[in-house]
Amino acid sequence: MTDIEFHIATRSIGRDHPPFLIAEMSGNHNQSLDRALAIVEAAAHAGAHALKLQTYTADTMTLNLDTGEFHVEHPLWGGQSLHALYQQAYTPWEWHAPIFERARELGMLAFSTPFDESAVDFLEELHVPAYKIASFENTDLPLIRRVAATGKPMIISTGMATVAELDESVRAARAAGCRDLVLLKCTSTYPATPENTHLRTLPHLRELFGCEVGLSDHTMGLGAAVASVALGATVIEKHFTLDRAEGGVDSTFSLEPAEFAQLRLETERAWAALGTVSYGPSTAEKSSLVFRRSLYVVKDMRAGEVFSADNLRAIRPGLGLPPGQIDILLGKKVARDVPAGTPVSWQLLG
Repeated sequence: MTDIEFHIATRSIGRDHPPFLIAEMSGNHNQSLDRALAIVEAAAHAGAHALKLQTYTADTMTLNLDTGEFHVEHPLWGGQSLHALYQQAYTPWEWHAPIFERARELGMLAFSTPFDESAVDFLEELHVPAYKIASFENTDLPLIRRVAATGKPMIISTGMATVAELDESVRAARAAGCRDLVLLKCTSTYPATPENTHLRTLPHLRELFGCEVGLSDHTMGLGAAVASVALGATVIEKHFTLDRAEGGVDSTFSLEPAEFAQLRLETERAWAALGTVSYGPSTAEKSSLVFRRSLYVVKDMRAGEVFSADNLRAIRPGLGLPPGQIDILLGKKVARDVPAGTPVSWQLLG
């Protein structure tokens, strides 16, 4: 399959470039703009290429009810209504502009996940360079069409979606104007386990939909994200916080600054290690060829004496004939006196 490449603002996305790393702030600002701006600075210093927000209000997400299905039962967020949870987690819309501005000042891209059309209209006013569709909205075709109509790159998380649902969403996005698309393998549990991550889906996802692929990672640690690079991930999203001990709606499965810095280091190492299909000594390895084993005379030999297991061995260094030639040489006579330590060549034979 032909490699795909496009740009989000000035950043190249594709397998010929290091992975594009997104730090997801979500609600880890704990309703403090100062903390939100501190997260922006920490993410930039940790090496994030982009900072992402979520754009909604509690009222655009759900109804203000606390009965039945509107009451949350979850290990992290349970014991309250959906409305109360979103009220706690949302990023005030008036914060978006200063957060985006600070990110740009620090050399990071900044964009968001809209959850309804009013959020898209708002984000268009802020001139975001791309959009993310969350897993829980990946079947919201009207929202997908509205985002696609902006003509900007779209990143869609695939959590919970069947192939048929993804096909419908991708078709809707492309028909509405999306040219540059990334699908992120995602497991919509919080936190997710490595066993439920199924990274082998990534190359299949790329082949099936002809687009860039990546990982929206809710697992603990860095292992899944680093492994995803080997399977073709070109975009990796991780939730980000200043300090998990300080709490926050997503802090449990968020990376701290030092961890995110390690994520960048290790994903770039993984990407660099992919290289190309390659056999034989690389340029860097050629100087090591001398340390291979090869055939050497290991005891002084007189002219006319035959090679035997006592005077011919495969040892290091590698200046003699390859060890595989030993069966041909055994029993053959040398044409001249040969001191121990001589690399064997065909010229020694009589």
